[in-house]
Parts: sequence; structure tokens; C-alpha cells
Amino acid sequence: MSGTSISSEVDFDVCGKQSGFLRVPHSVHRSAYGWIPLPITVINNGDGPTLVLMAGNHGDEYEGQIAVSNLARELEAADIRGRLILLPMVNAPAAQAGLRTSPVDDGNLNRLFPGDARGNPTAMIAHYVEEVLMPLADYAVDLHSGGSSLFYPPTLLRGTGHSAEETEALINLQDAFDLPYAWVFTSGGGRSSTARTAMGAANRKGVINVMAELGGGGEVTPDILKRTERGLRRILHRLGMLPDYTPDETRGTRELNAKGSVFAYAAGLFEPLKSIGEDVALGELIGLIHHPDMPEAEPDRITSPYQGIALCRRAIAQVVPGDAVYQIASDAEPRTDQE
Repeated sequence: MSGTSISSEVDFDVCGKQSGFLRVPHSVHRSAYGWIPLPITVINNGDGPTLVLMAGNHGDEYEGQIAVSNLARELEAADIRGRLILLPMVNAPAAQAGLRTSPVDDGNLNRLFPGDARGNPTAMIAHYVEEVLMPLADYAVDLHSGGSSLFYPPTLLRGTGHSAEETEALINLQDAFDLPYAWVFTSGGGRSSTARTAMGAANRKGVINVMAELGGGGEVTPDILKRTERGLRRILHRLGMLPDYTPDETRGTRELNAKGSVFAYAAGLFEPLKSIGEDVALGELIGLIHHPDMPEAEPDRITSPYQGIALCRRAIAQVVPGDAVYQIASDAEPRTDQE
């Protein structure tokens, strides 16, 4: 038994299409027996895998929330083979507020797994995802973006796999999603994962899973939304869950390994000097921090401690020491026939 405190209005074993809420108990002054509603749709039809598809893990990340909502509205049971579990705003309080963290308890869901069945609401959500939903799943996709502070190009994130079969399955999801970039982790993962993220939760339960970073800057980018929706339908088709869909031609994915983030060491206004996807040399000047309150002061110079390309960039001009302004990545080693 999972020991969860959350109850579900949908039955995961019933065939057909159901929509309702996961009820997260939350007793407060205005509502002694209240609960927080997390929207969920389950589409179940015949033999096939189970895919958990979620967005809104961070509430200020929007393309995924829209894409998952559109699938919940557009797909019917007759379209599906297997079981599709859709959570468009898994951290609903954060999503409703447009915040990275929950205004209810300041919880950052993607730093709280495996959660706590008797903890605060965000910890209860993390526990439910890991102990109730992931054991139902064969596959999982967690949709993110750079949120309010960062901007990523459409980028899939995946592990390397801990067996030939797992590696093949992860590459299969990557190729189906067909985003311009894939950030391939070089360590961690598997059932021994200690990661406090949804990916860690899926890995601990033996679920083949990927994540995606899809834009950011507190906005919805139409082209990235289209690529997200296209990619999700391609994944469903690749898994045999959307048999009547006809995928278009694959565009190709550039595999990268992250080198590290570049941080501000002064307060002021950040001027980026590199665009996403541009090459970056070791020691190269990539940004300036200006000080309009001291007009005669020279701007602080930001140089790169890494060589590679700019994978993401800060989307907010104001910075203070410790703010990430870039993430630098480099091309992954070419796959061998066994990878």
C-alpha cells in the first residue's frame, strides 16, 4: 500500500475516458475539510503500455500545460491503445499562481521527491506521483521550460540507460519526440537514483522516462508549442498508443552533454552577448552586468569557464549574485552501435 493521503476521482483501471481531480487534503481556516484539486484525465482502451504525461511541475512553465490539456480535450478512448494518464498541472497551486513554487507551502515539487504522504501539500503530491502513479507506468514524460528566469530551445533530457534495452528505449523516445537538442546525462539514474526530481522518481520505479525543456521566459512561444504537441503525438504513435496518427519526417536531434552554468557575481542589469546555440570559447566574454545607479562605473564582465555552446540563457535583465545567466553544453560523443 502506498499510504497516500490523496484520493482520486478517477479509476485507473476502468476502460474509457475519465476526467476529474486528485484531491490533496488541505485543512485551513477558510475550509476545515478542504482539498486542493489536481486535474487528471485517464484514457484507457485495450492492450498497450501505460504512459504518464505531466506538466506544471513548476507552475511558470506553460507550453507543457497547454499541450497536455490539448491532448486531454482532443483524444478519445477509441484513439488510444493502452492507458494514457494526463496531468496538465501536477502542482496545481503553483500553476494557478504562475509561480515556480507553490504559494500554499513554498514547495518546489521537482526538488521534493520522493515526498511525504503526511507532509505538506507539495510533499504529498510528490509522494503520490512516485508511489501511486509511477508504479502504474511503463513510460513517463515530464514537461518543463526555463520558467520565468531562463529560456531553453526545445530540448529533451534523458539518461544513458543501465542496460542495452533501456538505452534503446530512451533513444526511441528521444527520436520520436524529435526536438532540436537532447541533453544526455552522463551519470546518475537507475533504481538507486537519489535525485529529488520526477525523473528520479520514475527511475526508482523502473519507468522509462524523459523530460523536456521547452522555452521559458514566462511566455508561450507558438513554434515551441507546435513542436511539443507534434512530439507528444509522435511518442504516442511510436509506443503503439496512437495507431492512426501518421508522423511526418524526422528532423533530427543534436545530442549534448551539459558542461555547467555561468553565474552572476554582481547585482545590476544583465546584457547577454551570446545567443542560444552560439559557440562559446573558454574565457570568452559572454555577458555584461551594467550599473545604471552608478552611470560612470564600468560594467562587470562575465566570461565563460567552459567551451561549448549556449544551451540556455537568462530571460530576466535584473540579476543579483548567484543568478544563473547561461548554461553551456558541448556535443556528446557519437553513439556506438551498442548505444
